[in-house]
Amino acid sequence: MYLQNGLQLVIGQNGIMSTPAVSCVIRKIKAIGGIILTASHNPGGPNGDFGIKFNISSGGPAPEGITDKIFQISKSLQEYHICPELKVDLSIIGKQTFEVDTFKPFTVEIVDSVESYAEMLRGIFDFAALKELLSGPNHINVRLDAMHGVVGPYVKKIVCEELGSPANSAVNCVPSEDFGGHHPDPNLIYAADLVNTMKGGEYDFGAAFDGDGDRNMVLGKHGFFVNPSDSVAVIGANITSIPYFQKTGVKGLARSMPTSGALDNVAKALKMPLYETPTGWKFFGNLMDAGKLSLCGEESFGTGSDHIREKDGLWAVLAWLSILATRKQSVEDIMKDHWQKFGRNFFTRYDYEEVDSDAANKMIDHLQTTMSDKAFLGQKFSSEDKTYQVEKADNFEYTDPVDGSVSKGQGLRIIFSDGSRIIFRLSGTGSAGATIRLYIDSYEKDPQKIYQDPQVMLAPLVDIALRISQLQEKTGRTAPTVIT
Repeated sequence: MYLQNGLQLVIGQNGIMSTPAVSCVIRKIKAIGGIILTASHNPGGPNGDFGIKFNISSGGPAPEGITDKIFQISKSLQEYHICPELKVDLSIIGKQTFEVDTFKPFTVEIVDSVESYAEMLRGIFDFAALKELLSGPNHINVRLDAMHGVVGPYVKKIVCEELGSPANSAVNCVPSEDFGGHHPDPNLIYAADLVNTMKGGEYDFGAAFDGDGDRNMVLGKHGFFVNPSDSVAVIGANITSIPYFQKTGVKGLARSMPTSGALDNVAKALKMPLYETPTGWKFFGNLMDAGKLSLCGEESFGTGSDHIREKDGLWAVLAWLSILATRKQSVEDIMKDHWQKFGRNFFTRYDYEEVDSDAANKMIDHLQTTMSDKAFLGQKFSSEDKTYQVEKADNFEYTDPVDGSVSKGQGLRIIFSDGSRIIFRLSGTGSAGATIRLYIDSYEKDPQKIYQDPQVMLAPLVDIALRISQLQEKTGRTAPTVIT
């Protein structure tokens, strides 16, 4: 939900709205900001996690400068007032006006959660071509899993009703406060039902969405998995399939630092500026507001463009469908053609969860000491039949090209001479312990090797990463969660 002019509160019907739709409407009505109640990546509902997020007038997440000010003000609050008599019917679209001491009158407007967002997408994509793809004589079969998150009504309205895909092609579309008892994270682990369905071969294209509708996972026929780092790269390489970019042009491409270098290869070929930012969509938003960025993505299944200031799951799926409609190829064939042209970045992420915080910090300190030794640069590491030479080692630091702000300590990077990378990030030091994220990005351009199994191709670099960090020895954790 979001605020307008301080005197009007605008809320999605039944209190439900996807994060991309919030960003869309903030921008459309020129609101001063918006408040989103969301579980984000975490399991929501009565027994899960819960958060409050503030988006600014651009429609994007508030930068640290604003959230720091809010926090400082919160420490000096003496009292707050509530209006128990103020009853708002969230189910009825339209304006309701109230007499409140501080604001006279105070207006609450309930809006259609889907329509403004759908209207925006109609101006971005060729809906006639998408309708032909999904319901024409030679239509493809799709399976879209909303995972009982807020995006269900959007999928039903836009993909099924408007673009003509059969009603049963969209599943789990009724939003539920406990997400049907599942974790609404669109990855191979939590979207296993979709993966298994796709393996049957009945569907040509599959996608899953997270709880608030900003992240997505794309699958091809027989469960062919599109790594999110590859997903944004393919969209970038085929960006003229989307009418929006034919009109606006492409100003630049960007990825978060842990995301694989697949997008870099596309940027180089297209002679486009490429920005590498810390994790967090606000960094992309700054570049977009300055007219420097058109398309961006994160390895954590987030993809988006400058049409709004949030990542956008349904937008990403329609972008992929636009590419399918233009190229008239399968997801797998498009992906394989891409690797033949640009080479392949084999990529995976391991999460070591609930690690003792002290042990995690000691491991990171040990690794930083190892990396800062001058003898580390140029050192060669071998495993199986692969040898990697260290070209650069640092703790990633980002200077924002727009406002000059500096973000330090964003993750330890070991970059090898062939472009392969090992990255370590430490997150969370709460009562449940810390999480160590290990990212492995191995570039391969040999046409004979680009179709190999990622875990096989990445095994040598994973072995080297564990040896350099002594992660298992220092933390006692040997069974990570493999995210991609």
